[in-house]
Amino acid sequence: MHNYKYIVDIHNHIYPDGIAEKAINAIGSFYEDSPMKGKGTMNDLLLSGKEACIENFVVSSAATTPNQVEVINNFMASLSAPNTKLIRFGTIHPEIKSVDRELERIKSLSLQGIKLHPDFQRFNIDDPSMFPIYKSLEGNLPILFHIGDRRLDYSNPERLARIIDMFPGLTVIAAHLGGYRVWDKLGSILIGKNVYIDTSSALMFMEPEQAVKIIRAHGVDKVLYGTDYPMWSHNIELKRFLSLGLSYEENMRILSTNALELFC
Repeated sequence: MHNYKYIVDIHNHIYPDGIAEKAINAIGSFYEDSPMKGKGTMNDLLLSGKEACIENFVVSSAATTPNQVEVINNFMASLSAPNTKLIRFGTIHPEIKSVDRELERIKSLSLQGIKLHPDFQRFNIDDPSMFPIYKSLEGNLPILFHIGDRRLDYSNPERLARIIDMFPGLTVIAAHLGGYRVWDKLGSILIGKNVYIDTSSALMFMEPEQAVKIIRAHGVDKVLYGTDYPMWSHNIELKRFLSLGLSYEENMRILSTNALELFC
Protein backbone atom coordinates (compact mmCIF):
# COMPACT_ATOMS: atom_id res chain seq x y z
CA MET A 1 0.00 0.00 0.00
CA HIS A 2 1.14 3.55 -0.69
CA ASN A 3 0.06 7.07 0.22
CA TYR A 4 -0.66 8.28 -3.31
CA LYS A 5 -4.41 8.28 -3.88
CA TYR A 6 -4.55 9.39 -7.51
CA ILE A 7 -2.03 7.87 -9.91
CA VAL A 8 -2.17 8.20 -13.69
CA ASP A 9 -0.32 5.43 -15.52
CA ILE A 10 0.21 6.89 -18.98
CA HIS A 11 1.60 3.83 -20.76
CA ASN A 12 -0.60 0.73 -21.13
CA HIS A 13 -1.50 -1.47 -24.09
CA ILE A 14 -4.67 -3.52 -24.38
CA TYR A 15 -6.23 -5.55 -27.18
CA PRO A 16 -9.55 -7.25 -27.98
CA ASP A 17 -9.92 -10.45 -25.98
CA GLY A 18 -9.84 -12.64 -29.09
CA ILE A 19 -6.41 -11.47 -30.28
CA ALA A 20 -4.73 -10.37 -27.05
CA GLU A 21 -2.69 -13.54 -26.60
CA LYS A 22 -1.40 -13.40 -30.18
CA ALA A 23 -0.59 -9.70 -29.84
CA ILE A 24 1.40 -9.98 -26.63
CA ASN A 25 3.27 -13.04 -27.90
CA ALA A 26 4.34 -11.01 -30.94
CA ILE A 27 5.52 -8.17 -28.70
CA GLY A 28 7.46 -10.56 -26.49
CA SER A 29 9.09 -12.12 -29.53
CA PHE A 30 10.08 -8.70 -30.89
CA TYR A 31 11.77 -7.83 -27.60
CA GLU A 32 14.05 -10.85 -27.60
CA ASP A 33 11.50 -13.27 -26.14
CA SER A 34 10.69 -11.12 -23.12
CA PRO A 35 7.98 -12.80 -21.01
CA MET A 36 4.80 -10.75 -20.64
CA LYS A 37 3.58 -10.13 -17.08
CA GLY A 38 -0.02 -9.38 -18.13
CA LYS A 39 -2.61 -10.77 -20.54
CA GLY A 40 -3.22 -7.55 -22.45
CA THR A 41 -7.01 -7.52 -21.98
CA MET A 42 -9.18 -4.87 -20.37
CA ASN A 43 -10.15 -7.14 -17.48
CA ASP A 44 -6.55 -8.08 -16.76
CA LEU A 45 -5.47 -4.43 -16.95
CA LEU A 46 -8.01 -3.52 -14.28
CA LEU A 47 -6.99 -6.44 -12.07
CA SER A 48 -3.31 -5.62 -12.39
CA GLY A 49 -3.94 -1.95 -11.71
CA LYS A 50 -6.10 -2.72 -8.68
CA GLU A 51 -3.18 -4.52 -7.01
CA ALA A 52 -1.30 -1.21 -7.09
CA CYS A 53 -4.39 0.90 -6.29
CA ILE A 54 -4.26 2.48 -9.77
CA GLU A 55 -7.52 3.31 -11.53
CA ASN A 56 -6.36 5.87 -14.09
CA PHE A 57 -4.83 4.63 -17.32
CA VAL A 58 -3.76 5.88 -20.71
CA VAL A 59 -4.41 2.97 -23.08
CA SER A 60 -3.08 2.63 -26.62
CA SER A 61 -2.06 0.30 -29.41
CA ALA A 62 0.00 0.96 -32.55
CA ALA A 63 -1.17 -0.14 -36.00
CA THR A 64 1.46 -2.25 -37.77
CA THR A 65 -0.41 -2.06 -41.11
CA PRO A 66 -2.59 0.68 -42.63
CA ASN A 67 -5.63 -1.60 -42.52
CA GLN A 68 -5.40 -1.85 -38.74
CA VAL A 69 -5.77 1.88 -38.10
CA GLU A 70 -9.54 2.21 -38.29
CA VAL A 71 -10.10 -1.07 -36.42
CA ILE A 72 -7.80 -0.06 -33.56
CA ASN A 73 -9.28 3.41 -33.30
CA ASN A 74 -12.80 1.98 -33.18
CA PHE A 75 -11.72 -0.47 -30.48
CA MET A 76 -10.13 2.25 -28.38
CA ALA A 77 -13.26 4.41 -28.74
CA SER A 78 -15.41 1.51 -27.51
CA LEU A 79 -13.53 1.04 -24.26
CA SER A 80 -15.06 1.95 -20.93
CA ALA A 81 -14.82 0.67 -17.40
CA PRO A 82 -16.84 1.50 -14.27
CA ASN A 83 -15.03 3.47 -11.57
CA THR A 84 -11.99 3.77 -13.85
CA LYS A 85 -10.62 6.75 -15.73
CA LEU A 86 -9.50 5.72 -19.21
CA ILE A 87 -7.59 8.14 -21.42
CA ARG A 88 -7.77 6.49 -24.83
CA PHE A 89 -5.21 7.06 -27.59
CA GLY A 90 -5.75 6.38 -31.27
CA THR A 91 -3.12 5.46 -33.82
CA ILE A 92 -2.02 6.39 -37.34
CA HIS A 93 0.09 4.46 -39.85
CA PRO A 94 2.48 6.33 -42.17
CA GLU A 95 1.02 4.57 -45.24
CA ILE A 96 -2.64 5.21 -44.48
CA LYS A 97 -4.68 7.01 -47.12
CA SER A 98 -6.68 10.10 -46.10
CA VAL A 99 -4.63 10.92 -43.00
CA ASP A 100 -6.54 14.14 -42.36
CA ARG A 101 -9.86 12.32 -42.47
CA GLU A 102 -8.71 9.73 -39.94
CA LEU A 103 -7.26 12.40 -37.65
CA GLU A 104 -10.62 14.18 -37.70
CA ARG A 105 -12.35 10.89 -36.96
CA ILE A 106 -9.99 10.27 -34.05
CA LYS A 107 -11.04 13.59 -32.54
CA SER A 108 -14.72 12.84 -33.19
CA LEU A 109 -14.27 9.56 -31.30
CA SER A 110 -13.02 11.57 -28.27
CA LEU A 111 -9.61 9.91 -28.37
CA GLN A 112 -7.07 12.10 -26.60
CA GLY A 113 -3.78 11.32 -28.28
CA ILE A 114 -1.87 9.29 -30.88
CA LYS A 115 0.44 6.31 -30.31
CA LEU A 116 3.29 5.74 -32.77
CA HIS A 117 5.82 2.92 -32.59
CA PRO A 118 8.42 3.60 -35.30
CA ASP A 119 10.15 0.24 -34.81
CA PHE A 120 6.93 -1.78 -35.19
CA GLN A 121 5.61 0.47 -37.96
CA ARG A 122 9.00 0.67 -39.68
CA PHE A 123 9.33 4.37 -40.35
CA ASN A 124 11.96 6.93 -39.39
CA ILE A 125 10.56 9.51 -37.01
CA ASP A 126 12.06 12.33 -39.07
CA ASP A 127 11.03 11.00 -42.49
CA PRO A 128 9.56 13.92 -44.47
CA SER A 129 6.50 11.81 -45.27
CA MET A 130 5.53 12.19 -41.60
CA PHE A 131 5.69 15.99 -41.61
CA PRO A 132 2.04 16.52 -42.69
CA ILE A 133 0.91 14.30 -39.80
CA TYR A 134 3.00 16.25 -37.30
CA LYS A 135 1.74 19.54 -38.75
CA SER A 136 -1.86 18.41 -38.34
CA LEU A 137 -1.22 17.38 -34.73
CA GLU A 138 0.76 20.50 -33.79
CA GLY A 139 -1.20 22.39 -31.14
CA ASN A 140 -3.71 19.55 -31.16
CA LEU A 141 -3.35 15.97 -29.90
CA PRO A 142 -0.21 14.69 -28.11
CA ILE A 143 1.89 11.91 -29.61
CA LEU A 144 3.26 9.07 -27.50
CA PHE A 145 6.36 7.76 -29.29
CA HIS A 146 8.22 4.60 -28.53
CA ILE A 147 11.81 5.85 -28.45
CA GLY A 148 15.05 3.90 -28.66
CA ASP A 149 16.36 0.44 -29.50
CA ARG A 150 19.94 -0.75 -29.70
CA ARG A 151 19.11 -2.91 -32.74
CA LEU A 152 17.21 -0.40 -34.88
CA ASP A 153 17.47 3.23 -35.93
CA TYR A 154 13.84 4.16 -36.68
CA SER A 155 13.20 5.55 -33.18
CA ASN A 156 16.64 7.01 -32.51
CA PRO A 157 16.33 9.93 -30.04
CA GLU A 158 18.29 12.09 -32.49
CA ARG A 159 15.42 11.75 -34.99
CA LEU A 160 12.90 12.84 -32.39
CA ALA A 161 15.05 15.83 -31.42
CA ARG A 162 14.88 17.07 -35.02
CA ILE A 163 11.08 16.85 -35.02
CA ILE A 164 10.79 18.68 -31.71
CA ASP A 165 12.85 21.51 -33.15
CA MET A 166 10.91 21.57 -36.42
CA PHE A 167 7.44 21.45 -34.84
CA PRO A 168 7.68 23.47 -31.59
CA GLY A 169 3.91 23.32 -31.05
CA LEU A 170 3.84 19.53 -31.07
CA THR A 171 3.15 17.87 -27.71
CA VAL A 172 5.44 14.85 -27.53
CA ILE A 173 5.83 12.08 -24.97
CA ALA A 174 9.07 10.15 -25.43
CA ALA A 175 8.57 6.75 -23.84
CA HIS A 176 11.14 4.82 -21.79
CA LEU A 177 12.89 7.84 -20.26
CA GLY A 178 13.56 9.08 -23.77
CA GLY A 179 15.36 6.07 -25.23
CA TYR A 180 14.87 2.36 -24.55
CA ARG A 181 18.29 0.84 -23.81
CA VAL A 182 20.10 3.87 -25.29
CA TRP A 183 20.10 6.11 -22.23
CA ASP A 184 23.76 6.95 -22.74
CA LYS A 185 22.59 9.13 -25.65
CA LEU A 186 19.87 10.90 -23.71
CA GLY A 187 21.91 13.52 -21.90
CA SER A 188 23.05 15.36 -25.01
CA ILE A 189 19.91 14.80 -27.10
CA LEU A 190 16.59 15.08 -25.27
CA ILE A 191 17.37 16.40 -21.80
CA GLY A 192 15.95 19.88 -21.43
CA LYS A 193 14.04 19.86 -24.72
CA ASN A 194 10.32 20.57 -24.97
CA VAL A 195 9.29 16.95 -24.56
CA TYR A 196 7.76 14.78 -21.86
CA ILE A 197 9.49 11.54 -20.98
CA ASP A 198 7.82 8.60 -19.27
CA THR A 199 9.22 6.00 -16.89
CA SER A 200 7.96 2.88 -18.69
CA SER A 201 10.32 -0.02 -19.49
CA ALA A 202 13.30 1.83 -18.12
CA LEU A 203 13.72 1.57 -14.36
CA MET A 204 14.40 -2.16 -14.38
CA PHE A 205 17.36 -1.68 -16.71
CA MET A 206 19.31 0.96 -14.78
CA GLU A 207 20.56 1.81 -11.34
CA PRO A 208 18.20 4.07 -9.33
CA GLU A 209 20.86 6.79 -9.27
CA GLN A 210 20.92 6.93 -13.07
CA ALA A 211 17.12 7.18 -13.28
CA VAL A 212 17.02 9.98 -10.68
CA LYS A 213 19.79 11.85 -12.49
CA ILE A 214 17.85 11.72 -15.78
CA ILE A 215 14.56 12.73 -14.13
CA ARG A 216 16.00 15.70 -12.27
CA ALA A 217 18.17 16.87 -15.16
CA HIS A 218 15.16 16.89 -17.48
CA GLY A 219 12.89 18.41 -14.83
CA VAL A 220 10.15 16.64 -12.89
CA ASP A 221 7.51 18.85 -14.53
CA LYS A 222 8.19 17.00 -17.81
CA VAL A 223 8.22 13.42 -16.48
CA LEU A 224 5.20 11.09 -16.53
CA TYR A 225 4.69 7.76 -14.78
CA GLY A 226 4.19 4.75 -17.04
CA THR A 227 4.23 0.99 -16.66
CA ASP A 228 4.20 -0.48 -20.20
CA TYR A 229 1.62 -3.08 -19.20
CA PRO A 230 1.33 -5.94 -20.24
CA MET A 231 5.13 -6.17 -20.37
CA TRP A 232 5.30 -5.42 -16.64
CA SER A 233 2.92 -5.55 -13.68
CA HIS A 234 1.56 -2.35 -12.17
CA ASN A 235 2.35 -3.40 -8.61
CA ILE A 236 6.00 -4.23 -9.21
CA GLU A 237 6.62 -1.18 -11.38
CA LEU A 238 5.06 1.20 -8.87
CA LYS A 239 7.21 -0.25 -6.08
CA ARG A 240 10.24 0.14 -8.32
CA PHE A 241 9.41 3.79 -9.00
CA LEU A 242 8.72 4.64 -5.36
CA SER A 243 12.04 3.06 -4.34
CA LEU A 244 13.99 5.65 -6.36
CA GLY A 245 14.02 7.95 -3.34
CA LEU A 246 12.47 11.01 -4.96
CA SER A 247 10.71 13.46 -2.65
CA TYR A 248 6.97 13.27 -2.03
CA GLU A 249 6.48 16.42 -4.09
CA GLU A 250 8.51 15.02 -6.99
CA ASN A 251 6.56 11.77 -6.86
CA MET A 252 3.25 13.63 -6.91
CA ARG A 253 4.26 15.59 -10.02
CA ILE A 254 5.29 12.44 -11.87
CA LEU A 255 2.52 10.13 -10.64
CA SER A 256 -0.42 12.45 -11.23
CA THR A 257 -0.07 16.23 -11.46
CA ASN A 258 1.78 16.36 -14.78
CA ALA A 259 -0.63 13.95 -16.45
CA LEU A 260 -3.68 15.76 -15.08
CA GLU A 261 -2.36 19.05 -16.44
CA LEU A 262 -1.69 17.43 -19.81
CA PHE A 263 -4.92 15.51 -20.31
CA CYS A 264 -7.57 17.28 -18.24
